[in-house]
Amino acid sequence: GLSPTLQELEVTVMDARMCNSSRFWGGGIAPTMICFQGQHRGSAPAKGDSGSPLVCGKRPAVAGVMSFSSPDATDPFKPPVATSTVKYKKWIQKTLR
Repeated sequence: GLSPTLQELEVTVMDARMCNSSRFWGGGIAPTMICFQGQHRGSAPAKGDSGSPLVCGKRPAVAGVMSFSSPDATDPFKPPVATSTVKYKKWIQKTLR
């Protein structure tokens, strides 16, 4: 079941070219997407994590929003994908006004 408490997962952002290679998502990752993987083997976002923030940096800031992963969330060749908020920063600011 879903956890009733907020949880976090330490992740590493993957190189976009590697993520788009035939070994991984095979060209299905757009420039507005960020691939990432859990820092510990077998750790990955789970069902219900879509919409969760991807937070990066020394001064934490939202860099993305969890979008999708493969049916087997721990499949190392289909890493989870977030939508980049940086690519939509102007639209977000305009919409929030």
